[in-house]
Amino acid sequence: MTGRQPTDMASGRFYDELETRSPDERERQLFADLPGLIARAIQHAPGAAELLKGVAPGDITSRAALSQLPVLRKSELHDRQKLRPPFGGLTTVEPGKLARIFASPGPIYDPEGRRSDYWRFARALFAAGFRAGDVLHNCFSYHLTPAGAMLESGAQALGCAVIPGGVGQTEVQIRVMSDVRPTGYIGTPSFLKIIFDKAKELGTDISSIKKALVAAEALPNSLRAELQSHGCQVLQCYASADLGHMAYESEAREGMIVDESLIVEILRPGTGHPVPSGEVGEIVVTSFNPDYPLIRFATGDLSAILPGPSPCGRTNMRIKGWMGRADQSAKVRGMFVHPSQVAEIVRRHPQVGKARLTIDRSGANDIMTLACEVAGHPADLAADLAAALADSIQAVCKLRGEVKLVAPGSLANDGKVIEDIRKFD
Repeated sequence: MTGRQPTDMASGRFYDELETRSPDERERQLFADLPGLIARAIQHAPGAAELLKGVAPGDITSRAALSQLPVLRKSELHDRQKLRPPFGGLTTVEPGKLARIFASPGPIYDPEGRRSDYWRFARALFAAGFRAGDVLHNCFSYHLTPAGAMLESGAQALGCAVIPGGVGQTEVQIRVMSDVRPTGYIGTPSFLKIIFDKAKELGTDISSIKKALVAAEALPNSLRAELQSHGCQVLQCYASADLGHMAYESEAREGMIVDESLIVEILRPGTGHPVPSGEVGEIVVTSFNPDYPLIRFATGDLSAILPGPSPCGRTNMRIKGWMGRADQSAKVRGMFVHPSQVAEIVRRHPQVGKARLTIDRSGANDIMTLACEVAGHPADLAADLAAALADSIQAVCKLRGEVKLVAPGSLANDGKVIEDIRKFD
């Protein structure tokens, strides 16, 4: 699953034939390849072997089977890497056989192997309008963190030249853009705004920048419109230091299309269970990277699946894009409450479909209220269920909490399991 060279560059429509496969064909291929990936992880990555102990790789050939495997959370990487430096026992190759080793905040160490377009960004760049022969000004960081090198590797695989601008030094960057005349920008949208504003102030012509692929920040419609007022088409992609490129916008601008070499699940935060289609949950990714086979890797980000294929003709799953963080732990009366605890409470009561724990404050006291979606019950049964749920809150969280029973569909579809609305003076 290392990707292929572009096959439709003349028409400018698709990066390769993988993008227009039928969803059934794509699903069959991914799950035909998955047992080999799991077997490689178990055999060559001791940390992964511990996580997958007792798993028979040949049995994991469907989403239902995959959903039974444990979830590896991004928040665990720091501790795992401290116990098994530098990569937590999750890589299948020795550090000296890698091309680069990055240090993200934490620190969390990220390995890069030696394949072309290792992080799979060429596809996103192609969808954003970049082609062989373009000159890209890369304003992602090149210092220790991987973003600059990630995007550069994709641009070079596509046949583009790259100006390694990095971050900061705005006036120097503008001078280089004015002299070299790059056709496009890659970086954060906020820095592109700074560049455009400063160039206007200086009276410097950087009108050669006609297209941009941005990431790492939210892109509100107002900011996109402002950037595009400079004659620059702006599309975005979704990526992380651990997984590389995960999803990208096309010219249709209707959600983000999942990369061809990933299996993406949307799970209820704090659990390993997929949410119904369209419901907001945590993005969990299985990456077909033979050097760093992250299986059911929970990103900590929220999104939801959009129905149907993109109007642009690409047929892969679409997600709404980044919709917030799934890491919703909160400290109440000196104790942490986690989404996994809310999930455990719900698990104990099959009558409950969905729940949200709201934390508020009255005077000097923290108040927890668990709202639970329950189909209609007689008053006496509802009272019994509320009392049982209160007991479960006490047992699981070691804290008292109130219970509120609500009708199915009452809770907002925003992926929140814990909502902290306390205000502190």
